[in-house]
Amino acid sequence: MLSFTAAEPAPAKTAVLGPGETEVKFSVNGRPRTLWIEPRTTLADALREHLNLTGTKVVCDRGSCSACTVWLDGKPVNSCMTLAVDVEGREVTTVEGLAKDGELHPVQEAFIEHDATMCGFCTPGMVMSCAGLLERNANPSLADVKTATSGNLCRCGTYPKVFEATLAAAKKMNK
Repeated sequence: MLSFTAAEPAPAKTAVLGPGETEVKFSVNGRPRTLWIEPRTTLADALREHLNLTGTKVVCDRGSCSACTVWLDGKPVNSCMTLAVDVEGREVTTVEGLAKDGELHPVQEAFIEHDATMCGFCTPGMVMSCAGLLERNANPSLADVKTATSGNLCRCGTYPKVFEATLAAAKKMNK
């Protein structure tokens, strides 16, 4: 005969969500946002379906390609593996939020100049990973760029151009 032990009660800070929608307040690209969403909604789906920020791509939907990379409090994360309810009170930056005052981010410019886009489906995730690297390391080596993009999958094989573009952007940002 099997015997089961009751689970410990949830810690006081843990909220039980659902069924139904729940309110989530967070900042996206510097703007406060409030969404009513199902607790199972991923950040990628919240951005694309509720906020119409379609620059964030969903390819694998399981965290293996990084096309959905966004910054969460300044750090790159796979938005397809992050629940939207977990970003309550936090800052999300998408590829649309990199451009400031109508000017492309240096990484975005470098991707264009070095033809590092090919089909373009992985580009937003690559740009976010590379720009995230340059936020943390102003003078990255080729090895640093390879490490920063090691989770990004590009089926077109533009990795050498991505590496060139990122190093060129770093150089431009340091002038």
